[in-house]
Amino acid sequence: MSRNRALLGHFYFALFVLYLLVPLMVMAGAAFNDSRLPTVAPWKGFTWAWFGELFADQTMWGAFLNSIIVALAVVVLAVPIGTAAAIVLNSISGKYRATLYGFMVAPVLAPGLVIGISTVLFWNQMGHVLHAEDFFLFGRGLHLSTLGQVSYIAAYVMLLVLARLQSFDPGLEEAALDLGANHGQVLRRILLPHLYPAIAASAAIAFFQSIENFNVTLFTKANETTLTVYVFSQVRSGITPKINALAFLLILLTLVLALVYEMNRRRLARIEAERQAEARRAEEAML
Repeated sequence: MSRNRALLGHFYFALFVLYLLVPLMVMAGAAFNDSRLPTVAPWKGFTWAWFGELFADQTMWGAFLNSIIVALAVVVLAVPIGTAAAIVLNSISGKYRATLYGFMVAPVLAPGLVIGISTVLFWNQMGHVLHAEDFFLFGRGLHLSTLGQVSYIAAYVMLLVLARLQSFDPGLEEAALDLGANHGQVLRRILLPHLYPAIAASAAIAFFQSIENFNVTLFTKANETTLTVYVFSQVRSGITPKINALAFLLILLTLVLALVYEMNRRRLARIEAERQAEARRAEEAML
C-alpha cells in the first residue's frame, strides 16, 4: 500500500513538473524555428535569426534597462519599508495588531488596475494641493511607477520578514539590553542577522515582481516604457519570435541564478555543519 502511494506521489509530481515546464519549452523552442509566427509547429528549420533581431532592437533594450532601474529602485524602497513594518507589527498585540495587519496586506489583495489608477490620482491631487503640478515628482513617469509598485510590493516583504520573526527568540534582545547594548546595537547585531535570509529572499521577490509588473506601470509610465509594456505593444502590433528569444534568455538567466543560489546554499550548509561538528568535538574534548 505504501509503495503504491509513493508511486502515485511520484507520478503526480512528474505531471506537475511537466505542466509547469512544457509551456516554457514550447515558448523557448519557437525562438529557434525559422518561421515568422511564434510557433513550433510546423517546424521550418533551425535558425539563430531571431536572436539577431532581438539584439538589434534598441527600443527593447531601452525598455529592459528601464525595467531594471525601476526594479532596483523598488528593492531599495520596499525592503526597508516592509522590514520595518514587520518589526512594528511583531512588537504589538491585540486588536490593534489585526487592524494594522489588515491595512498592510490590503494592497496585495487590490487589483493592479486599482493601484495604478489610485497612484496617478493621488499624486496628481497632491500636486494640486501643493500647487506644484509642474514639479516632476507629481507627474507621471518611471518614478511614479516605482512608488506605485512599492505600495504593494512592500507588503510581500512584510509577510516574508514577519514569518521569519516567528522563529526569533525575544529573550536574546532582553539579554543584550541587560548586558549594556543599546537598541541600535541590538537591531544591527542580533535582530537583522536573524532576518537576513528573509530580507534577501524578499529583495529577490521584490525585484522580479517589479520586472513583471504591467498594470501599475501602464497607468503611471507616461512616455517612458518598460519591458512588459513593450511586449504588450508588440503583441498588439504583431508579435514575432524575437519575443520568444527574449523569453528563452530570461528563462536561462533564471535557471543560472537558481543554480548559483542552490550551490551557495549547500556551501553555507556544509560550512555550518562543519562548524557545529567542530564545536561538538571541542565540547567533548573539554569533558
